[in-house]
Amino acid sequence: MKFTFTEKKLKVPDEIKDYAERKVGKIDRFFRGDAEAFITFSSERGRYKAEVTIENNGTFYRASELTSDIHASIDSACASIENQIRKNKSRLEKRLREGVFEREAVPSIADAEIEEEEKDFNIVRLKHFPIKPMTTEEPILQMNLLEHEFFAFKDQSRDDAFSVVYRRKNGGYGLISDVD
Repeated sequence: MKFTFTEKKLKVPDEIKDYAERKVGKIDRFFRGDAEAFITFSSERGRYKAEVTIENNGTFYRASELTSDIHASIDSACASIENQIRKNKSRLEKRLREGVFEREAVPSIADAEIEEEEKDFNIVRLKHFPIKPMTTEEPILQMNLLEHEFFAFKDQSRDDAFSVVYRRKNGGYGLISDVD
């Protein structure tokens, strides 16, 4: 697994980076091929935030944890990613390594993350990414793994029309599609 570390408002010692590599490296057993891990450390109001994003075969897994101990943040983020994989194991089986779920471990309970709402309409980040043709199930899975509220894709069942799938407040998912 290839690791990339980012530090925001915080200088992290090498011992913490080594600890993060060992903990996140254990998740590598789920993946076939090379996975890439992006670990971001930051500090918010005296608490430590660890955000772990793993990319494998075009699928992203992300978890972010905020605690008073940096070690606990790393542990919780890794446990959250493992829980995501176990929760979606039937959908992810074709993308993960063969036999990965034969010895099932007891899942740990991850802390809930509190999101702050933006009040301005300032664009603070611009992303460019390729929009791939997918079936309607794939973007829902990807959206859940990234913990996003929506996901843009090209719908294979509608002749690669631009579509957006989103999570509805009352449960379920919605689909917005381009009309030609």
